[in-house]
Amino acid sequence: MNVTIENLTKSFGEKRALDIDRYSIHSGEIIGLVGNNGAGKTTLFRIILDLLHADSGSVTIDGLVDDVLVSCDTAKSEDWKSFTGAFVDTGFLIDYLTPEEYFRFIAKVSGISDSVLNDRLLQFDSFMNGEVLGQKTLIRNLSMGNKQKVGIIGAMLHYPKLLILDEPFNFLDPTSQLAMKYLLETYSKEQRATIIVSSHNLTHTLDICTRITLLEHGRIIKDYDRDYALLTSEIEAYFKGNINF
Repeated sequence: MNVTIENLTKSFGEKRALDIDRYSIHSGEIIGLVGNNGAGKTTLFRIILDLLHADSGSVTIDGLVDDVLVSCDTAKSEDWKSFTGAFVDTGFLIDYLTPEEYFRFIAKVSGISDSVLNDRLLQFDSFMNGEVLGQKTLIRNLSMGNKQKVGIIGAMLHYPKLLILDEPFNFLDPTSQLAMKYLLETYSKEQRATIIVSSHNLTHTLDICTRITLLEHGRIIKDYDRDYALLTSEIEAYFKGNINF
């Protein structure tokens, strides 16, 4: 699933939150977006997912052009939604449902039968670690880590070819973080999916991503192909350079 971004801008008042001339993501890549708070990662995700209007520019997903201009009168293509999965924050969840009810809802919307749903949930068994299903509790009453798991699983249930996850390692304990890494790597290989993640956890991001993109004040300032030693030294040097002692 290829993604192309052109002339994409977004401002909030006088602050320019996003300013990307051109950026291409190739099918099957695992992209890691890194940067400090306010770098524009979540803003970019929300624009790609049509949750936020940009001031100018376009996003092309697998050849489907989604003009993001607020003033554009042309109807946007909705076809990309059928092969895209995303979890950006807990606002994506229907928290008055139990996890089981939530997964069944997603399955119904996606045309997934009960038997197929059960088979697919088994693939997330290690990730759930016995803490999600069978708890007889609403999503709103789960811990933040387990809410995170529900959101990520929900985003992946229909086997999207484009998967977008904002801070997927947040709130997860060390065991679940390792399971998350394995889950994403396996999913990318088996489904040949394009995955875009943002994360403040540099170690996990460097481990799983085939390419790292560094954002600063809405601009892409570095785009690295995977070279673990080079990435580790350069990115750590960048973030150390932003520390004021």
